[in-house]
Amino acid sequence: MLNRLLLRAGQIGVLGTMALLGLVEMTSGGLRSSPLIGLQVAVAIAVAVVWLPLRPPGALVLPVGAIVVSLVSLLITAVLVLDETRSSLWGLAETVGMLGMLGVMTRNAPARWAAAAVLVSLVAVSLMPLRSGTDPVLITFCLVQALGGAAAISVGFILRNLETNRRLGLESVRAEQRAEFARDLHDFIAHHVTGIVVQAQGARFIAGQNPQVLLALEQIEKAGAETMASMRRMVGVLRDPHSRPDAPLAPIAGVPDLPALVEQFTAAGGPVARLHLDGDAHGLPVEVSTSAYRVVMEALTNVRRHAPGAPAVEVLLRRTPKVLLVRVANDGPPRPPASRDRSGYGLAGLAERIRAVGGQMSAGPGVDGGWVVDAALPLS
Repeated sequence: MLNRLLLRAGQIGVLGTMALLGLVEMTSGGLRSSPLIGLQVAVAIAVAVVWLPLRPPGALVLPVGAIVVSLVSLLITAVLVLDETRSSLWGLAETVGMLGMLGVMTRNAPARWAAAAVLVSLVAVSLMPLRSGTDPVLITFCLVQALGGAAAISVGFILRNLETNRRLGLESVRAEQRAEFARDLHDFIAHHVTGIVVQAQGARFIAGQNPQVLLALEQIEKAGAETMASMRRMVGVLRDPHSRPDAPLAPIAGVPDLPALVEQFTAAGGPVARLHLDGDAHGLPVEVSTSAYRVVMEALTNVRRHAPGAPAVEVLLRRTPKVLLVRVANDGPPRPPASRDRSGYGLAGLAERIRAVGGQMSAGPGVDGGWVVDAALPLS
């Protein structure tokens, strides 16, 4: 919300600057002597219409509109260069608008259109001073505006790369969380399917010589073994396409394992962690139990990284008939934004996992200071 407000304020500032420069040009007579004054004003307005509205990344209207107004601007420049009547100013409002359009277009335009649109716009803004003549001073202004256009392109390119890296980082974290969630589910299914297979094998010795019972048990055993093999291959691909599909299973960590996790955290030194369980920790759905464990583990990791001076960490779990509530809170100083881990990717991936099971999660400063992580996991 704050970023959107700042963006709106910047747009209003640029629009106000363009209006002020246009007013200066008109009152000083800088454009009155131009035979194309109406078209120049229209182009300046069109430039603002093209790039000032908030458009989603990849919108085609941005590069197409930029190419159209840039070609019209080049046409105006060509006509005024050939005309003997020259205006004292070449269109400062249009120049500012074109520079802003270059930056926004580099930031948001589709890749296949951005290069052509940026090239045409850069040429248009660089040649605009020639509308007032071909003196060496004006040619110097051409170079200055070309440098300004290059600076706008650089800023747009940097912002585009930052956004791309942020998006790729979030996608990577989400993929890791989904793969890990699949592994946990695989381990849970593997535990029960293995039990089915073992029981079927044992029942074959008890069933005696009844052919129908033996056939059914053999089919159960075969189906269980095939399910286990398929599940191992699937999780092997999810975790690492180049890993062995028959990798050994890892034990599932859930709510019953939280006391050991909290003890290990306290034993490592630093803040003292205290665990409070309200309700039965056993019999929870596997996706809820493992997700609750990951919430506590991630929150304790963040305390270790960002609030090592906190005196204590409270880990609270409350089981209600419909929801498992998880809270991890420390009473240290609020964590500064600059110290967040990997731009919040850890919490972003955890939130993705919580949403996958239909839950909700929030993280932020506590009322009395410190940092609080809350999660609500549905039991149905």
